[in-house]
Amino acid sequence: MHRLHGIVRFALAPLFFVAATAHAEGKLGVYDAWIRAAPPGVSMMAGYATLKNTGDAPISVLTVQSDAFRQSSIHETIIEHGVAKMRETPRIDLAPGATVTLKPGGAHLMLIDPRHEIGKGEKVPMVFLLADGARVETYFEVVAADAVDDAQ
Repeated sequence: MHRLHGIVRFALAPLFFVAATAHAEGKLGVYDAWIRAAPPGVSMMAGYATLKNTGDAPISVLTVQSDAFRQSSIHETIIEHGVAKMRETPRIDLAPGATVTLKPGGAHLMLIDPRHEIGKGEKVPMVFLLADGARVETYFEVVAADAVDDAQ
């Protein structure tokens, strides 16, 4: 019986080793995602959301994709010589537990050339691409232009 106990312990040892060496992982949570509705024929729209690293390792968001638009990217608004300008951002880095809010007048998603008219109430599929190869799929709700405050 003592020998059987030793064999079982030996056989289970790799399982304990694997559990003990599990690696840290960052996870992207996307909350309160929305796009302001625009009149038909508009070639650019913007997306907003709160991004949170809900994991225990740093993550980097490299870009965003959507079949609803010909192009999409992460942008930020900067003030240069008193003039507001937009520029593409190469990544958003999030430490474990960190949050970044994409909002009007700050970091946001630039959504260019909608493939079809995008109206109020629609849920637009978006995919965030992370540096580790992960893809985070979510939906952005299209809201009326007057339904949101620019200070959000």
